[in-house]
Amino acid sequence: MSMIYDEYGRPFVILKEQQAKARVKGLEAQKSNILAAKSVSSILRTSLGPKGMDKMLVSQDGDVTITNDGATILAQMAVDHQIAKLLVELSASQDDEIGDGTTGVVVLAGALLEQSEKLLDRGIHPVRVAEGFEKAAGVAIETLENIADRIKFSENDVEPLVTTAMTTLSSKIINVDKRHMADIAVRAVLNVADLKRNDVNFDMIRMEGKPGGALEDTELVNGIVIDKEISHPQMQKEIKDAKMCILTCPFEPPKPKTKHKLEISSKEAYDNLYKQEQEYFKEMVQQVKDSGANLVICQWGFDDEANHLLLQNKLPAVRWVGGIEIEHIAIATGGRIVPRFLELTADKLGKAGLVREVSFGTTKERMLVIEDCANSNAVTVLVRGGNKMIVEEAKRSLHDAMCVVRNLIKDNRVVYGGGSAELACSLAVSKHADTVTGVDQYAIRAFADALDDVPLALAENSGLSPIEEVAAAKSRQLKEGNHFIGIGVDLAAEMKTEDGFSTCDMREQGVFETLIGKQQQIQLATQVVKMILKIDDVISPGSFA
Repeated sequence: MSMIYDEYGRPFVILKEQQAKARVKGLEAQKSNILAAKSVSSILRTSLGPKGMDKMLVSQDGDVTITNDGATILAQMAVDHQIAKLLVELSASQDDEIGDGTTGVVVLAGALLEQSEKLLDRGIHPVRVAEGFEKAAGVAIETLENIADRIKFSENDVEPLVTTAMTTLSSKIINVDKRHMADIAVRAVLNVADLKRNDVNFDMIRMEGKPGGALEDTELVNGIVIDKEISHPQMQKEIKDAKMCILTCPFEPPKPKTKHKLEISSKEAYDNLYKQEQEYFKEMVQQVKDSGANLVICQWGFDDEANHLLLQNKLPAVRWVGGIEIEHIAIATGGRIVPRFLELTADKLGKAGLVREVSFGTTKERMLVIEDCANSNAVTVLVRGGNKMIVEEAKRSLHDAMCVVRNLIKDNRVVYGGGSAELACSLAVSKHADTVTGVDQYAIRAFADALDDVPLALAENSGLSPIEEVAAAKSRQLKEGNHFIGIGVDLAAEMKTEDGFSTCDMREQGVFETLIGKQQQIQLATQVVKMILKIDDVISPGSFA
């Protein structure tokens, strides 16, 4: 907006197109916010469950990502609407806290918003709707605690952990090999877990991916794997009892910090300069040798002169190792990162039983494997796959599985999948609504209907008849008093009920997920919906009433 004056000195205002558009208030604002959030939720709805569809996301640079992980889809979507961004943050917070259930939490939030829109149309005040949802969420969380089971596991008996990780991986692209992947995720977490304190240090688990090979070739390495190679082809490729110096200073003569100009006017001056440079290199290599190191890990590059000298002195070296990788190597090998050659001493060297260079297939692709580290906890998962997209998706899926295993180590209570937990909560919330008087009961019943949306989406994505399947599962839960009846999306024909429905006992099927993950979903979804319902005025920059 700008103010100018005409030739007579009269002021007038020039507005950009659409700048004077009236702002949205009241019920209209709530309706538009709900619509924006529902549009994001509907995108993720088809990705829910083991039969959920994948989404292909193309970035501005043309990079393609194929995934059905809710947090990844939303993080890479260009969302402009402020309310829709709340759902992106909702999914991210579920991912940060729990690591799994990122799609389910957005689907539940979308279902709650859909129900709240119906209540607003009936003339119920948004604050009363929000309060009713809050009470219903409390009942649902309490119900989850009541129906949860504790699972027993130990370092020798990890089968319950593997089964839970397999449930998480069943909805991912790598579900064809979920047993192997779940086993890797469990072993990786147990290697870095402190079972006495029920704590897991994720910093000690590295993920490296290399396209080529099959998913079955994915392996767990007890040590560190970095995507680098020994700097000279004639250097030793396998170093036993490695003592490595970890350098963050360049392997080259020092340079003045200020701008400088060096003039060489004679051959003698050039010879002196060359001699001085050689002295610098020899001194650096000698300092490394004197410290007792037999491997050099350098954050910076070094030229052919230094490389040749290192080869002559039988010192294998690795250059251009990234900052995060340098830190991982230092932690795993018990070494210290050395910023200057003068500070290099024997007690700052990292130690490993074996450092070797491995090559893949017929290509010149090589990686460096550091095994039997001084700090034996560090592990690396080396993921293989047909192409880069599958490798990246496998890494994301394994991260989700590891998060679930970590959550089970922290709290070993589980609820059962296939929509059984949501249906049990829905029935409990509906029952509670009958005891409530006043307007709140409408909101509580609406919450129960919203909980049904998760099993409905599961059945829909599996090609089953959603309303009939959910009704059959609910009626079985009521009749049998069994909270573990859910929708079996992978049931064989002979295991279906007499009526032909796919309802079954999820405990027998071995489909379960962590209690804290499910509780977090309900809490986060309810909080976001409350926040959206309480917004009754959208004021954009430069808009006028």
